[in-house]
Amino acid sequence: MYIVNGKGSWIRLIAGFFVFVSVLLAVFVSNYWLIFTGFVGIMLMTSALTGFCPMELILKALGVEQRKISS
Repeated sequence: MYIVNGKGSWIRLIAGFFVFVSVLLAVFVSNYWLIFTGFVGIMLMTSALTGFCPMELILKALGVEQRKISS
């Protein structure tokens, strides 16, 4: 899997997991977990608009390869 682009993007997988788990926690534990869901949504929009993604920086630091885009 690669950090960006393609169907196997780690960032999309992690964001989806965070949203899924936080919704489950909101249903079974506390509605305050929806704040975390909103935070994930805001970070996805920020990433789309600015290109800055903290999760991408974390994954790069962990050594996940970045896919080369061929033109």
